[in-house]
Amino acid sequence: MKNLIEIKNIEKIYEDNPGAPATRVLNSITLSIKQGEFLAIMGPSGSGKSTFLHILGLLDRQSSGTYVFKEKKTEDYSDDELAKIRNENIGFIFQSFNLLPRVSVLENVILPLTYSTVPEARWKKMATEAIEAVDLSHRAGHEPSELSGGEKQRVAIARAIVTDPDVIFADEPTGNLDSKSGERVMEIIQSLHERGKTIILITHETYTSEYAERIIRLFDGTVESDTVVVNRRKKGEGFKK
Repeated sequence: MKNLIEIKNIEKIYEDNPGAPATRVLNSITLSIKQGEFLAIMGPSGSGKSTFLHILGLLDRQSSGTYVFKEKKTEDYSDDELAKIRNENIGFIFQSFNLLPRVSVLENVILPLTYSTVPEARWKKMATEAIEAVDLSHRAGHEPSELSGGEKQRVAIARAIVTDPDVIFADEPTGNLDSKSGERVMEIIQSLHERGKTIILITHETYTSEYAERIIRLFDGTVESDTVVVNRRKKGEGFKK
């Protein structure tokens, strides 16, 4: 399997105020991620997880080092090309859902398609299929205020997969959910992996990381460990915090 992502000596440094000491958040990180991997990135608060996700997801740029996405250095992509990759090749699932409050589930899921090159005639069909994939067809006409937390996160997953992306970034996707809803969300994410999607899960919780095949632990902006593991969560085994 070919590498989807390769990074070498990635650093991120923030210089908040002129003359003040710089803050080094990521320090010389080197790793590769293959197409189809299920990877969990773990670490305590302040370890650099969110910053690392933002760089991997092309939401931010590294201060130094090399990032290769789909065999091309990110610095060689134009801004328009990077925007297209974020929209069509990458799906994001965040802890806070980030749904538009006054439009329906269907309209929320259609939203990424409005910025894509997909013809408008296909939008409704693609969104409907994504909603079906997360078992929410019966809620397609409802607004987010009428949904439970678990249902909102499943809408967010449908929105993330509607463009059929290569990689899905899930940033603490069960953080705002009860255990039953969290289990359903992780089962859906696992099913996406089983269908060939690359999953990069950001978490500080052991029970969600047990769905992954590889765990990277960050500490103070460096890779403390990079371990291949056995997926210890099979459907129906339960989900305990």
